[in-house]
Amino acid sequence: MNARIDPPHAAAVLDEKHIGHIHGAFGSILQGDHGPRENWRHRLQTLLAILGPGLIVMVGDNDAGAFGTYTQAGQNYGTTLLWTLLLLVPVLYVNQEMVLRLGVVAGVGHARLILERFGKFWGAFSVIDLFVLNGLTIVTEFIGIALALNYLGVSKELGVAVAAILIMAAGSTGDFRRFERFSMVLVAGSLLLVPVFIAIHPPMGQLARDFVTPQLPQGAKLSDVMLLIIAIVGTTIAPWQLFFQQSYVIDKRITPRFMAYEKADLWLGIVLVIVGAGAMMAFTAAAFAGKPEFGHFADAGAVAAGLGHYAGRVPGVMFALALIDACIIGASAVSLSTAYAIGDVLSLKHSLHRKPSDAKGFYVVYFALIIVAAGLVLTPGAPLGLLTNAVQTLAGVLLPSATVFLLLLCNDKDVLGPWVNGRWLNVFTSAVIGVLVILSIILTASVVLPDATDEKAILVLLGGGCVLALLGALGALALRGKGDESERIDPEFRAIWRMPPLDRLPPARLSQPARLWMGALRFYLVIAGGLVLYRIVTLALSAQ
Repeated sequence: MNARIDPPHAAAVLDEKHIGHIHGAFGSILQGDHGPRENWRHRLQTLLAILGPGLIVMVGDNDAGAFGTYTQAGQNYGTTLLWTLLLLVPVLYVNQEMVLRLGVVAGVGHARLILERFGKFWGAFSVIDLFVLNGLTIVTEFIGIALALNYLGVSKELGVAVAAILIMAAGSTGDFRRFERFSMVLVAGSLLLVPVFIAIHPPMGQLARDFVTPQLPQGAKLSDVMLLIIAIVGTTIAPWQLFFQQSYVIDKRITPRFMAYEKADLWLGIVLVIVGAGAMMAFTAAAFAGKPEFGHFADAGAVAAGLGHYAGRVPGVMFALALIDACIIGASAVSLSTAYAIGDVLSLKHSLHRKPSDAKGFYVVYFALIIVAAGLVLTPGAPLGLLTNAVQTLAGVLLPSATVFLLLLCNDKDVLGPWVNGRWLNVFTSAVIGVLVILSIILTASVVLPDATDEKAILVLLGGGCVLALLGALGALALRGKGDESERIDPEFRAIWRMPPLDRLPPARLSQPARLWMGALRFYLVIAGGLVLYRIVTLALSAQ
C-alpha cells in the first residue's frame, strides 16, 4: 500500500529567481515540463540540461589541496595508497546524494536549514566556520596558481590578478547558463591529466592490483602514512561541497522530478574525481620511481618541475595548466558556497540569475573573498605557510560536523517528507560519521600536538574509531522501529512533494540520540577549536 503524505500548497523559496525555466550549459527544460521521457533521445536531452552541479562540485574538489595530497602520495609511496580512493566512492555518493535531496525538495540552502531547525547558535556556527575555512581554502587555490605560474615562467602578479578577474567576471554576468558553461570548460580542462598519464604510461597491472588491494607502504613510518590517508579523506570530503551543491541545484531550479538525472550527473562527477586523483598518484609514482626526489615531496610546483625533467616539457606544462584549471574552478565554487550560505541565512538576494546591481550583498561576499585571497598571495612576506597549516587544521576540526547536521536534516520528516533517509542509509552514514570523528581527532592532534602523535596513539584512536562507528551504526538502527521503516511512496506523488514555507514548519523534534550527537559535537568543537587557536598563535609568534 502506498503511504500518503499530503503535499504542501506552496514550497519554501527564499529567492524568486530560484523558480522558472532550467537553462543549463547544454540545454533547457521549460517550467512545467512534467511530461514523461519516453525515448532515449528525450532522456538524453533532459540529462544534458541537468548536467552541471555534480560535475562542478566533484571536479572543484580536485583543487590545489587535492593536487598536493595525491601527488604527495604518489611521490612518497608509489601507488600503494590507490585503494583509499575506491573506499571513498560510496562515502562521496551518499553525502552528496543526501545534499541533492535536501536541495531539490527543500528549496532552501544548507545553512538556512541548520539555522531554522537547530537554532541560532548552530546557524551562526555553520556560516562563520564556513566563511573562515573557505576564505583560507581560497588562499591555497591562489598559492597553487602561483606555483604553476612559476613553473611556466609567467609573472605571478599578472597571472594571479588575471585569474581573480576571470573568476569574478564569470560569476557576475547575471546569466546562470553563462557561468555554468564557463565551469564546464574548466571541468573539461581537468582532463589534461589524462594525456600526462598516457605520456608517462604507468604499469597498468600494478595499478589495477593496488586499486583493489588495501596495503600500507613497506618500510614507511606508520604515523606519516596514516596522516596522509586522513589528508586524502579530508581533501575529498570537504564541508564547502555540501553548502555549494545544495544551493547550486536550487539556483539551477532543479525539482524532485529530475532527481534521477541529477544522480547521474553526480556519478559522472565522482568518476572524474576518482580518475583525476588516481591519475595523479599513478603518473607521479611512475615519474619519480628510482629518482632522488622519490619520498621527498615538496609541493605541486616541484612535481611539475620533476615531471618536466623526467618525462618531458609537455607533460610538465600540461600538469601545471591542469593545476591552474583546478584552482580556478575550486576558488570559484568555494567562494560561491560562502556567498550562497550568507545570502540564505541573511535573506539577501542570492542567485547567479541576478546581476551585481540586483544582489549587492551576495556579490560583495563573492568578490571580497577572491580579492582578499589573491591580495594575500601577492603580499610580500605574507604567512602563506601558516595559512596553509590553518586550512589543514580547521578542515580536521570541522570534518565530521557538516555530516552530523546532514544526517539529522535528512531524517527530518517536516523537511523531506517522503524523501527522508531509509534505515540502512542511516546505519551507513552513522558509521561514516564515527570514522570521520576519529580521523578528525587524529588529524587535529597531529597538527596541534605533533610530538604526542605517534604510531601507538594513532592505532589506539583508530581502534576507538571502529568502536564508535559500530555504536553509531547500532544507534541509527535503533532510531527507527519497524513502523518507521521507509514506506513505499507513489513515484509521481514523490516527484511533486516540496517542503512547505519555513514559517509553516512545526518546531524541530530532536530525538534523544540527536541531542546526544549535538552535545558531543559542541564539546568536541570547543576543545579542538581552543587547541587550534593556541597552535596558530604559537606558530605566528614563532615566525616573527
